[in-house]
Amino acid sequence: MTVRVLISDQMDPRAAAIFRERGIEVDEKPGLTPDELKAIIGDYDGLAIRSATKVTTAILEAATRLKVIGRAGIGVDNVDIPAATARGVVVMNTPFGNSITTAEHAIALMFALARQLPEADASTQAGKWEKNRFMGVELTGKTLGLIGAGNIGSIVATRAIGLKMKVAAFDPFLTPERAIELGIEKVELDELLRRADFITLHTPLTDQTRNILSKANLAKTKKGVRIVNCARGGLIDEDALKAALESGQVAGAALDVFETEPATASPLFGTPGFVSTPHLGASTSEAQVNVAIQVAEQMSDFLLLGGVTNAINMPSLTAEEAPRLKPYMALAEKLGKLIGQVLGEDIRSVSVEVEGAAAQLNPKPITGAVLAGLMGTYSQTVNMVNAPVLAKERGLDVREVRHDREGDYHTLVAVEAGTSDGVRRIAGTLFGNKAPRLVELFGVEIEADLAGMMIYIVNKDMPGFIGKLGTALGEAGINIATFNLGRRAALGEAVALVSVDGEVPAGVVKTLCALDGVRDVVPLRF
Repeated sequence: MTVRVLISDQMDPRAAAIFRERGIEVDEKPGLTPDELKAIIGDYDGLAIRSATKVTTAILEAATRLKVIGRAGIGVDNVDIPAATARGVVVMNTPFGNSITTAEHAIALMFALARQLPEADASTQAGKWEKNRFMGVELTGKTLGLIGAGNIGSIVATRAIGLKMKVAAFDPFLTPERAIELGIEKVELDELLRRADFITLHTPLTDQTRNILSKANLAKTKKGVRIVNCARGGLIDEDALKAALESGQVAGAALDVFETEPATASPLFGTPGFVSTPHLGASTSEAQVNVAIQVAEQMSDFLLLGGVTNAINMPSLTAEEAPRLKPYMALAEKLGKLIGQVLGEDIRSVSVEVEGAAAQLNPKPITGAVLAGLMGTYSQTVNMVNAPVLAKERGLDVREVRHDREGDYHTLVAVEAGTSDGVRRIAGTLFGNKAPRLVELFGVEIEADLAGMMIYIVNKDMPGFIGKLGTALGEAGINIATFNLGRRAALGEAVALVSVDGEVPAGVVKTLCALDGVRDVVPLRF
């Protein structure tokens, strides 16, 4: 089937060119209404957007073929991430393509506030010469408070240090080592509000950051502070900011983003000391080209090679890693399917262990593949994107363990499931570095391919059992393809994995359960 991508927002032409160069069919249809998008989205594997397209639950429900959404830019608040994840759709952004552009815009707005440039320009062009009216402040020696010190915030910090400013940052994810590397001071929010002469915001909009500059927090700021927001609307209480400007608590504020956009009306418009721009943070020719190229390359790598870059709801997997990990992920998914079908609802926890060559690889995709196989026992629409969410919803405790030791196999992936009867373990390896093979099943050494229809049988090891089993299957018209056996000890518990040609009806399962010595029978599908 031809891979198809829809570009539903205005985007640099190089994005479409990259898709076509990679052999992907692409349609450019910016400006679609929600109903128009909903009517056609079911024909596409990928959706490339900017900020105009709103990917709602209704759109995702119609996107029966969709595998990836690529946002050319940073913010993804126009995408229903939980709904996309639940449907197994990868959501990517391009956090680095417009970082410098946005950081430079924040610095530009700092200068505009410090020297009252918009007001001075308007006054001068009106024929006035109010030289004494516009008394600005220097940036040199002032303290800049960063709320958020990630990619863009760190660029602003380095530029501010170059301007001889002191920089303090509030960011729960900022490590002391990273702060030292940037040459900034890590502080709590209240201290930042108390000390900062300028405050810039560089954080996504979340439940934790919404209105982070609330009425109460604005009251805690240093009197005469100047505030810049080029991040996301909703980080500042706009009514409270207007009041703070009018009272003089805040000397100036510059917003590139608003809670409601397009911001054709705002309580802040016309307020003395207020500067606004229409979401221009990423609006340079270089940034538009960069994010378009990046989103097209990322989506192409995912759709064609399985590479995952800058995903919001899935661990990263580079296009270079994907071919090496592909056979491991196939093995892991089979192990997950096996343990899920055999143990079913009794699984309370899952531990994924890797050793040998597997321990040198990125473990996240391997764990994701195990969970995809396991959770496929309960749902028909599971993949590596939504499997971790489904596992969490079921209350499964998931762990990853990496062993440096060398075992009996050059590479090994093991899955341990915690159940009401204790821990049950299975393990597999790769033959020839590409062929998945089961090598351990609940403490029994057994070699088997996991493919097609199979029957898992636990029985007492006794003479004549294999003959009885073969006879029972033959009388039911079920042909045996392969027969794999293992046992704990002579005349003890034995395990069989029988590959068969075709479905195993419930009646046949009942017949097999009635055979002398049989303790468990589970039909399997791979």
